[in-house]
Amino acid sequence: MVETILMEIRAGVGGKEAALFARDLLRMYQKYCEKKGFDFLILDQNEDDLGGIKSATIQIRGENVFEIFKNEAGVHRVQRVPVTEKSGRIHTSTASLAILPQVKFDEIKINPQDIEVEFFRASGRGGQNVNKVETAVRIRHKPTGIVVSCQTERFQHRNREIAMQMLKAKLWELEESKKIGEIGELRKSQIGTQERAEKIRTYNFPQNRVTDHRINKSWYQLEDILDGDLDIIFKHFTNKS
Repeated sequence: MVETILMEIRAGVGGKEAALFARDLLRMYQKYCEKKGFDFLILDQNEDDLGGIKSATIQIRGENVFEIFKNEAGVHRVQRVPVTEKSGRIHTSTASLAILPQVKFDEIKINPQDIEVEFFRASGRGGQNVNKVETAVRIRHKPTGIVVSCQTERFQHRNREIAMQMLKAKLWELEESKKIGEIGELRKSQIGTQERAEKIRTYNFPQNRVTDHRINKSWYQLEDILDGDLDIIFKHFTNKS
């Protein structure tokens, strides 16, 4: 069955190195989707001055994508020498993933009086404006405090439509957790507090090793995995979730 999901990637512990790792994860999943023929659309992206990703929201569409990606939710840990490290010391940093199904338009009702809509210019690296027209959209849901934004499309109305879908997915998450107004238990259980010890997987560059701590298995094909060869990991979760 063809499905649509939202993937949220956020830099965790580790400053700029965490943001660079989040960028690597974004590229890894994009490469995987290209190999599989899945649609991969970056809806919103917040970069730092080194090109790292502070946060990103991605729409993925394809056959059974929720089943495929749901086990990627959680804290991912990297161990390597950052480009910003002058002494050659290995750092440990994290990034977190949340996976949300994109609900149908009529499943979640939103009162127009409950939202604040703001339009702004889409921006690139370092905050430099790349558009002269305010086509990007930010929506705040006042009852819950949820904020979503979209700047992927050239037209304001399309970005608003996508942002509303993102908001509906997050409201669905809160509804599922039965805790409207608080952090949804789904996301909370997926990403924890982003501390280094709460990892589901470690990417160890000095040892060329990727370890999934839930199944206690390692692969010494780090470069291939980061280049999108994720099926060598995913196959071990088939019929396990």
